[in-house]
Amino acid sequence: MAGSVYKIIELVGTSTDSWEKAAKVAVERAAKTLRDLRVAEVAQLDMTVENGKVTVYRAKVKVSFKYED
Repeated sequence: MAGSVYKIIELVGTSTDSWEKAAKVAVERAAKTLRDLRVAEVAQLDMTVENGKVTVYRAKVKVSFKYED
């Protein structure tokens, strides 16, 4: 019985609206160039603050995809 191997990469998505949209941007962009995405895990959330106001939400996302030879 053959097993499967998956590679995990980290991406950072950004949005001016929310962390949820930032994570979605990262996954959807990865899906354009990577095949067989399986799981996305939000690893870290942060934001950029300018003059006391949040300007950008950032989501660090770990994305796994099936490794092919």
